[in-house]
Amino acid sequence: MITIARKVSAYFVVKNAAQAIEFYRQAFGAEEIFRMTDPSDGRIGHAELRFGETAMMLADEYPDFGALSPDTIGGSPVTFHIDTGSTDAAVAQAVSAGATLLRPAADQSFGERVAQVLDPYGHRWMLSQTIEQVTPEEMQKRWNAGASA
Repeated sequence: MITIARKVSAYFVVKNAAQAIEFYRQAFGAEEIFRMTDPSDGRIGHAELRFGETAMMLADEYPDFGALSPDTIGGSPVTFHIDTGSTDAAVAQAVSAGATLLRPAADQSFGERVAQVLDPYGHRWMLSQTIEQVTPEEMQKRWNAGASA
């Protein structure tokens, strides 16, 4: 088998990409690398952002190419995970920038403090902070114990 993938990056489609870029900058500290603006109507046809070490791509909707936002299709089954230094601080910053809190921060049996927010463009984000190193075996043991309780 040939290994095809060298890396995987998210490609977001949103309504009003320029505002979304500003939201991601304020909420998550994203850095805009560059953008290409459609000369015919001003939509962002392609932009690249950096979230810490991770690159992400983003564009406005282009229905004629099948590029539709979560708002247009009724939501997204995908949740993006951000490893943070402080879940509580990350939640406060994201909500201050306009995100909606879906799940407040709580310590989890798998060793992370986790919260979930929804950005104004229909994408869900899990904000997480490692609070304890837990082996996969211990994670399963704790899950099993919680399920039988």
